[in-house]
Amino acid sequence: MTTRVLGIDPGLTRCGVGIVDVTATRTATLVTVEVIRTPPDMPLEQRLLAVGIAIERLLDEHRPDSVAIERVFAQHNLRTVMGTAQVSGVALHAAAKRGLSVGLHTPSEVKASITGYGAADKKQVATMVARVLGLAELPSPADASDALAIAICHAWRTPTGAVIRGNSTAAGSPATGALTPAQQAWLAAERSTTKSVPKRRLAP
Repeated sequence: MTTRVLGIDPGLTRCGVGIVDVTATRTATLVTVEVIRTPPDMPLEQRLLAVGIAIERLLDEHRPDSVAIERVFAQHNLRTVMGTAQVSGVALHAAAKRGLSVGLHTPSEVKASITGYGAADKKQVATMVARVLGLAELPSPADASDALAIAICHAWRTPTGAVIRGNSTAAGSPATGALTPAQQAWLAAERSTTKSVPKRRLAP
C-alpha cells in the first residue's frame, strides 16, 4: 500500500508539478512530472486559468491522496513572490474542491528532508531526488526536481500510516527502526532545521 502525493513548485512562468508514490517504508517511485508554462505577455487572469486547468487535469488523472506546495516566503522581487502566491492560491483552491489535504513546506524544510542540509543548492536537490526515485538522469528543469522534492518531503514528513491509499488509519509517529540509515540522517537534519530556521511568510 502506498500514499500518492502531488507536489507543486508554484510559479507563473514555470510551475513544476511532480507526483510520487511512497510506501509505508518510505520508498518513493515516480508517477509523473511536468512543468506548466505560461508566456509573460499573456494577461494575468489567463495565465492563472491555464495553470489552474493543468493542475486540475493532473489531480483528476492521477488522483493523489494529498497535495504539497512550497510555502510562499519573502523575496526581494515582489513581482515574483506575488505570482508565486497567486499560483499557490489556485492550487489550494483546486485541492480544496476535491477534499484533499494540503501541506505547505518551506524551501529549507524540503532541502533538509531530501539532502540532509537545509541550504543545499538546486543541483544537490536534483541529484538526491534522482537517487531517491531511482532515475537514470536528473529531473530537468529545476522546477521539475523541486516539485518532486516537495512531494517526497511531504510524504516523508507525514507520519507513517497517516495516509495510505485505500486505507485510512490513525496517524502515528514513524518508527525509527523502519527507516534506512540515510533516511534517519535526513529525518534528524530535518528536525534540526525546522527548529533552527524560522518560517517566513508574507504579511497578510
